Amino acid sequence: MTQETGGFAAFNLNPNILAAIIATGYEEPSAIQQQSIPIIMAGHDMIGQAQTGTGKTAAFALPILHRIDPAKREPQALILAPTRELALQVATAFETYSKQMPGVTVVAVYGGAPMGPQLKAIRNGAQIVVATPGRLCDHLRRDEKVLATVNHLVLDEADEMLKLGFMDDLEVIFKAMPATRQTVLFSATLPQSIRAIAERHLRDPQHVKIQTKTQTVTAIEQAHLLVHADQKTSAVLSLLEVEDFDALIMFVRTKQATLDLASALEAKGYKAAALNGDIAQNQRERVIDSLKDGRLDIVVATDVAARGLDVPRITHVFNVDMPYDPESYVHRIGRTGRAGREGRALLLVTPRERRMLQVIERVTGQKVAEVRLPDSQAVLDARIKKLTNSLAPLVADAEASHGELLDRLTADIGCTPRALAAALLRKATNGQALTLAAIEKERPLVPNNAPRGDRPDRSSSDRPDRGDRERRAPMPLAEGRARCRTALGARDGIAAKNLLGAILNEGGLAREAIGRIQVRDSFSLVELPEDGLERLLAKLKDTRVAGKQLKLRRYRED
Repeated sequence: MTQETGGFAAFNLNPNILAAIIATGYEEPSAIQQQSIPIIMAGHDMIGQAQTGTGKTAAFALPILHRIDPAKREPQALILAPTRELALQVATAFETYSKQMPGVTVVAVYGGAPMGPQLKAIRNGAQIVVATPGRLCDHLRRDEKVLATVNHLVLDEADEMLKLGFMDDLEVIFKAMPATRQTVLFSATLPQSIRAIAERHLRDPQHVKIQTKTQTVTAIEQAHLLVHADQKTSAVLSLLEVEDFDALIMFVRTKQATLDLASALEAKGYKAAALNGDIAQNQRERVIDSLKDGRLDIVVATDVAARGLDVPRITHVFNVDMPYDPESYVHRIGRTGRAGREGRALLLVTPRERRMLQVIERVTGQKVAEVRLPDSQAVLDARIKKLTNSLAPLVADAEASHGELLDRLTADIGCTPRALAAALLRKATNGQALTLAAIEKERPLVPNNAPRGDRPDRSSSDRPDRGDRERRAPMPLAEGRARCRTALGARDGIAAKNLLGAILNEGGLAREAIGRIQVRDSFSLVELPEDGLERLLAKLKDTRVAGKQLKLRRYRED
């Protein structure tokens, strides 16, 4: 086992995968990785019971990349995820681990994006397909052979997929794949519905169960700010106006981002520098020394470049880009709050990253409070406070040392001492806005951060996938009602009025007896009277809506 790759070398993974692991900064495999990687590499089917945040993505991504053949330009591995956000996270992880594997292509397949480019990427031979079930079924309707060459299947967060009503879609997908495939199923819980899938579709699966350990970071004050991706730099500059920091480290994902953000900070007068994997060791040491002795106040770094960085004067950590997993988050914010000192960690969260924020909160066992961008008054107060602090030490002996010069200048210029002081302040502040009206004009256009869910993002790239929309929890039930489910939804051309009309006509109910009707893409939920429900469902058994059988049944949230 080599020192550079730690425990990962023991798995005998492809050397190119090991190289990518080193570049990512991982040193030792997590518990789920330790147990799962050998099983998946050996070709066995597996059921893994593990929460998000345990490192399970690498647990299946690394052995699957090891087993695929880059020379074959055809889909070889399919990873199913319940939501678009998770699909994108998993696809990004595969791209990261396969960076040094020439010829390996990853495609993410999800709703809210054009189908054409996705299908083209699959037909062009992407070996790794990461998909949400609904959109993948849309592709199967266009090309039923699209999964014919897949020999590795992973169901990630299978329990979430069933909660979102994807059971019918999963059965379609299973039938479209070779029966000889390897199947791996990950789920936080194992209700009977998941066990039934395993019995039908997995062959002698091996079981792995991991208990999630809570990672505490109680010494550090944590907060998050909701922003759009293209407004991060503006948000960072606004936050720096009001944060009272000594030294600060900002984390981003890419080398280019370290350079871009450091440049933007320098342009605003901050003493900042970039730290990334391309920076030579001697230059890296100079940057860290400058941060220690106060010549620098801000370092913008990638995770790998920040390894081993220990500077006691760091009071703040800004997670400008969301970390890939909760462990990385804990390591990042651990750069502050050292030796009993107070620390503060701020996390910028884009709309599609809210789910990862929830994972971080669960793994750390702490709520990450939401904050808003400072308003103009807060910025003005902060600027005046900084100006006051910089001038206060100079006032004590200024009149004794420069009083005569002041008298001469006011006489020569022909102005009052107040007018001269104002002119000197203007010069000292270098045109910085120091009135509310001026600050309002210069403030960047950044979103007001409403509470989660109140301000949906309307950009086309962040439009929710079907899994996103269907993930919404059903509304609370009124007393005396039962919730029922039909596999008919919006994609079948169904609207609430169609369901209401069919149930009223065939069930013989009064309008007020029927509660809320929620139509989702692939299924619908209807609230019906609990009293006599079984008789009513039997009466509706052969009812058809839009030419398709209604097949209402009681909805159980297991």
